[in-house]
Amino acid sequence: MPTRLVIVSDTHLPKRARALPDAVWTAVDAADVVFHAGDWVDTDTLDAFEARAARLVGVYGNNDGAELRARLPEVARITIEGLRFAMVHETGPAAGREQRADQLFPETDVLVFGHSHIPWNTQSTAGMRLLNPGSPTDRRRQPVATFLTAEVDDGVLQNVTLVPLPQRT
Repeated sequence: MPTRLVIVSDTHLPKRARALPDAVWTAVDAADVVFHAGDWVDTDTLDAFEARAARLVGVYGNNDGAELRARLPEVARITIEGLRFAMVHETGPAAGREQRADQLFPETDVLVFGHSHIPWNTQSTAGMRLLNPGSPTDRRRQPVATFLTAEVDDGVLQNVTLVPLPQRT
C-alpha cells in the first residue's frame, strides 16, 4: 500500500490569507505524511497541522519567529519506505540549485524546499529529486496558488501532482 504524501510550504497565515483553502485540509486529512517547508508565520498554523496530520514533518522558514524556531528544525530528515527525504526552507537562487543540493544533501533521494512560492520539480545530476510545492496562499508570479501530493510505493516516489487551488475572492 503506498504512503500518501502532502507537501506544502509558505502558508504565511494569517498575513497572506485568513485560512488555508479547504482542499489543503482535505489532502492533509487523507495523507500518511505531511511535509511543511516553512514560513508558517504563526504557531496556530503549526498547532493545526500537528492536530490534523497523521505524521507531520516541518522546518522553520525565514519569516518564522523565535517561537516557531524553538519548535522546528532548520533541516528535517525522514526515511519513508527506504526513500531518504531532506527538507529545508531555502535553497538559494534557481541557477545552480541542483548542483548545490547534491553538495549539501549528498545522502538524499528527495529534497523538499520552499521560500520562492514557485513550484519546482527537477532531478539533479546525482539523481536527487527536488520538489517545491509553491504556496497555497500567496501565488506571487504564478497563475494560481498550489501544493503537491505524491506517493511512495516500495521505495519509489510516484504520482507527484501539483494541485492548483481556486483563486480567493
